[in-house]
Amino acid sequence: MQTILIVEDEPALARLAHDYLVRAGYRAIEASDVQTGGLRLRADEPDLVVLDLGLPDGNGLDLLRELRKSRNVPVIILTARGEEVDRIVGLELGADDYMVKPFSPNELVARVRAVLRRGATQPEVQSRIDVGNLSIDVPRMRVSRDGDPIDLTATEFQLLVILAREPGRVFTRGQLLNAVHGVMTEAYDRAIDAHIKNIRRKLESNDMREHYIQTVHGVGYRFADVG
Repeated sequence: MQTILIVEDEPALARLAHDYLVRAGYRAIEASDVQTGGLRLRADEPDLVVLDLGLPDGNGLDLLRELRKSRNVPVIILTARGEEVDRIVGLELGADDYMVKPFSPNELVARVRAVLRRGATQPEVQSRIDVGNLSIDVPRMRVSRDGDPIDLTATEFQLLVILAREPGRVFTRGQLLNAVHGVMTEAYDRAIDAHIKNIRRKLESNDMREHYIQTVHGVGYRFADVG
């Protein structure tokens, strides 16, 4: 049974999320602040974290920063309406998805399922992609550059595979958003931009000779046709 950690300081909202996730077949555990969230992360090793950014003892972004130093566990961040800056920062720190409060608990369950599916083993179709000095092992969700491993979140990995499987093809932000979410979501193009920024930062060397993902201005992105 997969474990979901809910880090949320509003008791009613945390309990609602907990009950719906348990009903959907998950083990749900709760924390109401940054400190307790950190303890539960280490003790329970959850499969996914639902993380509120506004917590009584600090910003949830601090917990996300600490988490990303050691683990790539999927994270769905919760933000209040109007907190666009925190939402973008959260995505740039490696969050896989976000939801704006108040939200439907049924939609939360759908988002959790979709994000966990991204982390599941991929079908063995074109199981290995080699482009230039980049190697992508699709079933094992492993990426390496010149033999050195690169850690990507599940969402970043899925976006990379989508682009790398069809070098030269231009994907709109909407197409990429639909491909990685698999559930109804608001058209939030900057979420894709934040994920692409993360992938580029991890893939490209400091001298910037490699440019794997190219921006097509006014349209979206394409993977470079590297020889």
